[in-house]
Amino acid sequence: MTATLFQATPDLIKPYALMDLDDTLFQTQRKIDAWNLPTAESANLVYATVNKQGEPLSFMSQRQSSLFNWLLSSTELIAVTARDRSEVQRVKLPFDSWQVLTHGAIILTPDGELLNTWQQHMHIALAPLQDKLNQLSQLFANHSQNDSSQLIFTAHTDGFHKHFNHKGAEKETLIIYLAIKHAKKNHQALVELAEQLPKLIRDFDRDFYVHVNANNLAILPHAVHKRHAVQFLLENHLDDQRPSFGFGDSLADLPFLQLLDWYGTPNHGQLHDNLSSL
Repeated sequence: MTATLFQATPDLIKPYALMDLDDTLFQTQRKIDAWNLPTAESANLVYATVNKQGEPLSFMSQRQSSLFNWLLSSTELIAVTARDRSEVQRVKLPFDSWQVLTHGAIILTPDGELLNTWQQHMHIALAPLQDKLNQLSQLFANHSQNDSSQLIFTAHTDGFHKHFNHKGAEKETLIIYLAIKHAKKNHQALVELAEQLPKLIRDFDRDFYVHVNANNLAILPHAVHKRHAVQFLLENHLDDQRPSFGFGDSLADLPFLQLLDWYGTPNHGQLHDNLSSL
């Protein structure tokens, strides 16, 4: 045994903090009211995101704001979010490290550039699924146009490097995943739709998985997952001598959180509710 006794040192090694964003660090006023969050009186709220018109949309309570300020000064803060590159632009918080976006399909470097090795990896995984994703897109796009439909459908896309040649990187726009919301925020309707999805297209379960949380249903290729992107960062770009921890509110966050040294969840939301039922 060669272990030594702990001695405090002024040499601070900042841990990595890998954080989900929506409903973990901030949330809409509707959810603030539903969860009865402490220190969330109007005078204490600060806005963290804006809508497409530039109006405040999601807010941090006083406690959340204090937590975020502590994270900024004491850790290297890495955002891990389902938001895509356009959606994350509406998050008005200062991030200056790696960012894992679009459920893990996109990794941005600390300089805000696309991580090319990950781009090429995702292109190889996503390209063979484009026909099926287009079929599903057309199906839901047609359905959502019906007068009686309450579904709001979005296909999330981005440009991916196919390969590099003497002219530079050749890029192709690919569908990454499909998102569906319910106009009246009917969570049960989305759950029932998720149960029907494997019947809509051949070999659905082989190629895709479905995640439902609150008023969000996502149809994702198995290759697209926060865990895959975080594992790639941990193995190839982050210092394995530095500690890591993280937080997330969703069951879909748990697989990436389990890669870290420590992890937790807010005392509200999907992950907390499932733990509470054990």
